[in-house]
Amino acid sequence: MGDFQPTYRKLGLLDGWRVLVALLCLLIGAGLAAGGFNLVMLGGSLYYLFAGLGYIVLAILLVLKQRIALPFSIGVFVATVLWAFFDTPEFGYWALLPRLVVPTILFVLSLWATATLQSFAPKTRKQSVLGGLALTCCLLLTLFEAFSPHGAIHNDTGFSKLPPLTVAKEDVPEDWQYFARNEHGTRYVPYSQITPENVGRLQVAWVYHTGRRLTGAGTGVDENTPQQIGNVLYSCTPENLITAIDGDTGKALWKFDPQAHSAEHVTCRGVGYYDTDRDQTLSAEDKAVDPDAPCRQSIIVNTVDARLIGLDAHTGKLCPKFGNNGVVDLKPRMGPVENGKRYHPTGIPVVMGHTAVIGGWVRDIVHGEPSGVVRAYDVRTGALAWAWDVGDPDNANAADPSKTYTLETPNVWTIPTYDRALNFVYLPTGNGPPDYWGGDRDAVKEKFGAAIVAVDASTGQTKWVFQTVHHDVWDYDLPSQPVLFDVTNKQGETVPALIQTTKTGNIFVVDRRTGQPVTDVVEKKVATQPVAEGEHLSQTQPFSVGMPEIGAKPLTESSMWGVSTFDQLYCRIMFRNSVYEGAFTPPGEKPYIEYPSLLGGMNWGGVSIDEARGLMFVNDMRMPLRMMLVNKKNASRYKISMDEVPGFMGTLRPQVAGPYQGVRIDILQSPLAVPCNTPPFGTMSAIDLRSKKLLWQVPLGTVKDTGPMGLKTHMDVPLGLPTLGGPTATASGLVFFAGTQDYYLRALNSLTGEEVWKARLPAGAPAAPLVFRSPKTGKEYVVISAGGMSHSPDVSDEIIAYTLPDDATAH
Repeated sequence: MGDFQPTYRKLGLLDGWRVLVALLCLLIGAGLAAGGFNLVMLGGSLYYLFAGLGYIVLAILLVLKQRIALPFSIGVFVATVLWAFFDTPEFGYWALLPRLVVPTILFVLSLWATATLQSFAPKTRKQSVLGGLALTCCLLLTLFEAFSPHGAIHNDTGFSKLPPLTVAKEDVPEDWQYFARNEHGTRYVPYSQITPENVGRLQVAWVYHTGRRLTGAGTGVDENTPQQIGNVLYSCTPENLITAIDGDTGKALWKFDPQAHSAEHVTCRGVGYYDTDRDQTLSAEDKAVDPDAPCRQSIIVNTVDARLIGLDAHTGKLCPKFGNNGVVDLKPRMGPVENGKRYHPTGIPVVMGHTAVIGGWVRDIVHGEPSGVVRAYDVRTGALAWAWDVGDPDNANAADPSKTYTLETPNVWTIPTYDRALNFVYLPTGNGPPDYWGGDRDAVKEKFGAAIVAVDASTGQTKWVFQTVHHDVWDYDLPSQPVLFDVTNKQGETVPALIQTTKTGNIFVVDRRTGQPVTDVVEKKVATQPVAEGEHLSQTQPFSVGMPEIGAKPLTESSMWGVSTFDQLYCRIMFRNSVYEGAFTPPGEKPYIEYPSLLGGMNWGGVSIDEARGLMFVNDMRMPLRMMLVNKKNASRYKISMDEVPGFMGTLRPQVAGPYQGVRIDILQSPLAVPCNTPPFGTMSAIDLRSKKLLWQVPLGTVKDTGPMGLKTHMDVPLGLPTLGGPTATASGLVFFAGTQDYYLRALNSLTGEEVWKARLPAGAPAAPLVFRSPKTGKEYVVISAGGMSHSPDVSDEIIAYTLPDDATAH
């Protein structure tokens, strides 16, 4: 370098380089110092202020050509490294990335800048250049490591051996009759043709285009898992276009379009199926009546405009004896439904015997919202069998068509579960509207909100109630179907249990006969101050300490994240400038952080249980929200929006309750639109239901189809992104899942969480995969409805089936 330096100096390149580095250090230092001062004033870390001042001093030393610039730069970098290691709450790749990458880049540039100083010996200048090159190699290695998974957890729970496979008999066709395949909700497939060893050979068997609307208002989200009966799949689009599809060819057998439209919550998660000949609640004489009549096998579907429709499963024609020529209007007696805009079912009709149970989504904005009543209808006639109206516990008004069901009661927008042996229906409830302020809630809302409620399947009478959140003002409504699976208690006794996942990250396990906890649940004190005007909060909340808590570790300033040092600083300032008292932080007029948020934790997709091995698989999302109640005086400052998160970020969602007019809900994220909490933002976990311990947890999803500012990165960086939909487990040791933000259907090894296969989809798929075996060909198929994720620009109408080539069948 010494031989050529005079030539460079004549051109002024070296001096120009040093000044450019100095200017960069000055600008970065000024930004960090300003932001750091703000953070210190809020009681936060001193690092950013001191680092900013350090870079300003370094800039001055470089401009003045001071020899001390080199040791000073080394000192700033070493101090940064030490701070990064001590400041990181969870040591790991993603935690260290924003703390060290920018400082390392500045350190490399400063080394090369000081190498231009003539006051240093040639050896020192050479060492600076080589040191910068070494660190550059480290930065490139860091970039390369971004494409490897980080943050996985693997524990020894004593699960060391695979039990024998419990596989369905080859001569018994198995149907996917319910939302989660069976009435217990386990979403377990007892087949073993597709294995971890041959799953990599799956190939597309067929693609069916549903014809759903792909553009315009009310397009909705495709959350459909088709039902499979024999060799026929029954699919629904967000606007309830029903199609019967041949399972081996993907050809449509019939279609029915109810012309259903709605302004909000446009989705269909599946249909119900009823078979007169299989109905164990009917006598032989009942089954023998009119054997050639249509609709002995029928499809029951609820629509987004609040109708219940019965179709002949073989022809797709309306059932003439069901309701009014095949249609039951669900809106009467419900209150101000606005033609389905404020009320409609978002779950699936749960067929139990010859009745179908229907809950419904209720807009939760003002007092006087529609009723949260749950109703059961005779699937043969459409007649009302019973109504669970918590404001009318004796069902005194159930049969009186002139009586309106009790308004604004807790509703059941997700999917109930049927227990045939006990003749119970389990209802997972939301809170009574309005969502975020409950200063005047009555006893019904307080008792039944955010609770698991067991009711008699024949009468609708309440049997027991287990509440998961007291006085819910966080919108922690129960989002998922309860799952029935026998587990052991502390005494080693096998108990018929109910497992309920929640938005709070808690997993509750209760005796489904009584509602008493099987695993430990404790009441812990939570913050109750500051409290919103006119509000009163529960002093304690239930925590399920006997089961793993998923994605609910409390936030701290140090756990704030960013792609770079700058947005991490921004997130720290946002955190310090918000009210956060841990779980169940009280809502108020000052911005407060809700985490886990109303998005989850766990959401509507539910879990899957490998029934042979006693492993439960659950996916989650981790996106804190920054919220604020807005009173009537200040409401005019905001634009009103009815969109769902994140559609109404920066706007005001109406919430007319007490002194308040709305709630502002924003994702706690940096200016780059990246969540402020440390990744992963979504995972898949396996829980050993024998030991009640976490077996493994892996980040799920890459930034290929999303990224900073919502832009696609086209890079398979496995950061772990928020998930929706649910997993499907097979007897062969696989877990299929598609509900990631990138457009893939994946298969994981159920014992390790290792990704063993993935297939590219045309759009996201927040639905659960269907796995079935054709009774005609004996082939196993994996089917996914890939219609697009919520708020994704990419929308599709494809249902895709995968199968093994003929020579790949497992032995």
